Amino acid sequence: MFLHKKMVQGQIGDVQYANGIIQFQAVKLNVHAFVIDGIAIDTGAHSLVKQFLQFFSTQSVNAVYCTHVHEDHTGCAAALQKQYDLPIYLDGLSVGEARKKGKYPLYRQLFWGRRKAFIASPLPETFQSRTFEWRSIFTPGHAADHTAFLNTSTGQLFSGDLFIQARTKVIMDTESIPQIIRSLEHVLSYDFEEVFCSHAGHLPNGKEQLRAKRDYLCSLTEEVTDLHEKGLTNKEIEHKLFPRVYPITRFSSGQWHTKHIITSILGEK
Repeated sequence: MFLHKKMVQGQIGDVQYANGIIQFQAVKLNVHAFVIDGIAIDTGAHSLVKQFLQFFSTQSVNAVYCTHVHEDHTGCAAALQKQYDLPIYLDGLSVGEARKKGKYPLYRQLFWGRRKAFIASPLPETFQSRTFEWRSIFTPGHAADHTAFLNTSTGQLFSGDLFIQARTKVIMDTESIPQIIRSLEHVLSYDFEEVFCSHAGHLPNGKEQLRAKRDYLCSLTEEVTDLHEKGLTNKEIEHKLFPRVYPITRFSSGQWHTKHIITSILGEK
């Protein structure tokens, strides 16, 4: 299996970033790691460990904070811990999982590599980097342990996978649209403007874009519910709202699919 790999590095204000990109045929995925004021936010994927370690070798990092345990965000955690003996923080729900080798479908292993075990400590509710104050904001929905990090000193939000894109078309079978909406509502109650998304990158008007995603998902929920109450089946709702089949759906054997949006909405009704 031939994977095309690419790493893009740069700086936006006081934030250093590395964006690892992997493509196979029509499927193209990417993930960021960020460094600011002596802390790293996420570590990148193990399939790009050489590239991410090269990035981290040019940075001054005292600790690592992970938004969630998914392998594209923690794949280089073990290597960073081994090489630099860095403390790593993760939501308490996943501290035990981190101590074991990652288990997830083969297509994700092919893209993101096989995450090795590492030792993590539970995230504190608030913490301090060298000069800034931070808050951990629990934002489940994409993952049960998902957490965003707000730099309360600067108004910068590191949103992990809470955003990705404003108009969601496919989700994993483990995700929950109602829970994502609640997490968006929660995070929008805080004071920030600038957002650093682990996949979309830097969003200067990030709060506006998070609000747009919240509004879209709320509207989508109303539409799905209305069609369901009119007697349409889940399959009929899917074809009406999402007629396109996306490459990731085929490649993931359906783990990523538009139908999961509908079942997650109706499952909570």
